[in-house]
Amino acid sequence: MTRQPRIYLAGPDVFARDYAAHKTRIKQWCGELGLLALCPGDDEVQGESKSEIARRIYEINVALIESADAVVANVRDFRGHEPDSGTVFEIGYAVGRGKKVWCYNTPVQDLLAQVPQGEPGYCREGMQIEDFGLPRNLMLAHAAELVQGDLRACLEQVARWHAGGR
Repeated sequence: MTRQPRIYLAGPDVFARDYAAHKTRIKQWCGELGLLALCPGDDEVQGESKSEIARRIYEINVALIESADAVVANVRDFRGHEPDSGTVFEIGYAVGRGKKVWCYNTPVQDLLAQVPQGEPGYCREGMQIEDFGLPRNLMLAHAAELVQGDLRACLEQVARWHAGGR
């Protein structure tokens, strides 16, 4: 029997009130697809201080990424017009370690259409908006497979890829 591909799930989902239930659903879906979910356990980490807890969360998540075969990341808008910065770090770390990355909840529109403009081609803060026709920053768009669908659709693509149906 071949080993199940280990998939690290990155994203701001850890901040959701129902994260524990969401994590259970993810593990079930992955199991149905022949994948093993590695979910951040931010909700389970304890320590003597906030600083210690934060350090432990970082160390645990980096270790999970190290042990993963691939990363699946939720890149939905989070507190603005960009993905969660922790998720972006995890994507970059995984790519740097040679891991395959898939991103889901990728917008359909390109960045220029997504970001409110103060003047054509510039955001309201006066910064130029990338105009490469990509739905996310070019560094994410070229580092990962962008899926315009939800987590389940993304996991199905990952499972096909691991099964050789690339």
